[in-house]
Amino acid sequence: MPYNFDTIARDYDRMNRLMTLGLDRRWRKRAVKGLHGHVLDVACGTGDMCLLLAKQGCSVTGVDLSEEMLNIARKKTASANFQLGNAEALPFPDATFDAVTCAFGVRNFVHLEQGLNEMLRVLKPGGRMVILELATPDSKLIRPFYNLYTKHIIPWLGARIAGSRAAYTYLPQSIERFPKGEAFMQKLRSMGFRVRQEKLTLGVCRLYVAEKE
Repeated sequence: MPYNFDTIARDYDRMNRLMTLGLDRRWRKRAVKGLHGHVLDVACGTGDMCLLLAKQGCSVTGVDLSEEMLNIARKKTASANFQLGNAEALPFPDATFDAVTCAFGVRNFVHLEQGLNEMLRVLKPGGRMVILELATPDSKLIRPFYNLYTKHIIPWLGARIAGSRAAYTYLPQSIERFPKGEAFMQKLRSMGFRVRQEKLTLGVCRLYVAEKE
């Protein structure tokens, strides 16, 4: 884990709402639409995705490296099964889940390909992997305002609200490093997925929907 998320767990949800102006809720709802059966949420954090999945009748398992995040998740969704675990070594047999989700977590994988391969391994044939991830917008007109917000305002908010400027300085850096759009989809195709993407809110969030062959 590139950052110790235990230290910001208490204020994590409040910061998400502030940083995205509440749009993260809308993005998650779009991501879980149509999912059913037994669903694994990787890097589940405080359990927002798990809560939505449970509300639409899914059997939900959540995995995260942060015990403090999981403690909050367990209070939100009593019906879900939460486990401490590493996305790069998932503690489940092959072809266990009908769907695998990950919201704003894959860019934090230390070894991206290993984490994606593990998600592929535990997914049933014909199953769906759904990934939400933040991205720098394509528009040259929007990008300066985006950079100002992510590189200056968000770290300031992180320091004032969560008591950690470092965690919210890491955030825009991790977004910049992560392969977005076609580059990320090509990784998924090379693994045997059929994949499409949706650009949400001017492209600052990407929804990747991949189906296992």
